[in-house]
Amino acid sequence: MIMKDYGDEFVGVRRGQGAGEPSEITVNCPDKIGLGCDFARIVFEFGLTVVRGDLSTDGRWCFVVLWVVPRSTSIYGEVNWKLLKQRLAAACPSHHGVLLPPEPIVDKAPEIFLLQVSAVDRTGLLNLVTQKLWELELTIHKVKVSTSPEGKAVNLFWIYDKSGKQPLDKDRREVICEKIRLSLGQGTLVELKLAGPECSGLDCAPHLPALVPKDLFDEGQYDLVSSGGKNLFKTLSCPTLPTMTKLELENTVSPVHTSMQIECRDRKGLFYDCMRTLKDNNMQVAFGRISTLEKGACEISLFILKDGRKIEEQHKQDALCDSLLRELTNPLRVSVVTRGPDTELLVATPIEACGRGRPRVLFDVTHALMEKPFGICIFKADIGRHVVEKRPWEVYRFLLIEKPDLQLTDTKVRKDITEKVKNILMG
Repeated sequence: MIMKDYGDEFVGVRRGQGAGEPSEITVNCPDKIGLGCDFARIVFEFGLTVVRGDLSTDGRWCFVVLWVVPRSTSIYGEVNWKLLKQRLAAACPSHHGVLLPPEPIVDKAPEIFLLQVSAVDRTGLLNLVTQKLWELELTIHKVKVSTSPEGKAVNLFWIYDKSGKQPLDKDRREVICEKIRLSLGQGTLVELKLAGPECSGLDCAPHLPALVPKDLFDEGQYDLVSSGGKNLFKTLSCPTLPTMTKLELENTVSPVHTSMQIECRDRKGLFYDCMRTLKDNNMQVAFGRISTLEKGACEISLFILKDGRKIEEQHKQDALCDSLLRELTNPLRVSVVTRGPDTELLVATPIEACGRGRPRVLFDVTHALMEKPFGICIFKADIGRHVVEKRPWEVYRFLLIEKPDLQLTDTKVRKDITEKVKNILMG
């Protein structure tokens, strides 16, 4: 790889010149554990897909170059390249510690605030507030939405500052409230204060609520095939998915690294899901390359380490491969259920080991519901964190409002909603 001079800046962004030409993002900064996941997450948040990318590190300094294009189905509007560059730069570690041995990052528990928004209910209200909070670098931890018989929506958001660089002091809280009022129009009441003891932070409840069916977390029907020998080769196929995910792990290519080759279908968030799973399994990526091919295929090549050495134990190889295969094939769950006259949309997404939920889920789901042909309003909404089979999940629940021209109890309508939400979430 050719190192390019970007002056004293860690991050460089070069826009594509013509329609369809990829833009180039270059990051040249000190390394830290999980940094690749942080970059992949930010790119994912901005609705960009990685068509080609290279990552390399010597354990102290890393170099990343990604060629990205907005997804053809992106619902986030024009890419704010200036904000993207700022967030990538904010994720870079300080250069002052580059000569010191890398240490695991210990995430401090964030300070949780309660935002109350009262406004006249309308389609897309929750979607609009969600987008504004994201622009303000605020992460939604929990949400409770209710609608009165008079058509008044009361939205409660438990939020925290994802940047960690600015305190949510009185002045900043006033700025946040004013920007939300301006985006929603006259008659909107906004209040932001420190959350009380009713907020349990980022902890997960050990049990599911009775109204959330446990079969929501079923992995479906998969066919996992393994072959041994010098290389570990695994494939995962699912009857409901068009292509097979293939993974090969072997230890003969490099004297110090384990080599991993992945072939799968490209989709929204693929690069993030790969890097997230590696980070959650305490894997270090020494070198990586991602390429999108014809007909929607994708290849990922990685040289990885665990605890500074190759992955040679069979049980560790199996655990890593099985985890990657499932996360790349089907990382989230969507279901529409009916209970008497009520219809509820359920979405479950995995939580990173550091406590972060999947980006943009609330925005994506509310956007899917308000699009044609649905135009569905939400009567109540809730986000909870739960542990299922020793795995942490973030569970989104949306109680939907019936429409005269859309019978939510109809099987086909429920199936159409499920497919629409999945398509928006995974692209």
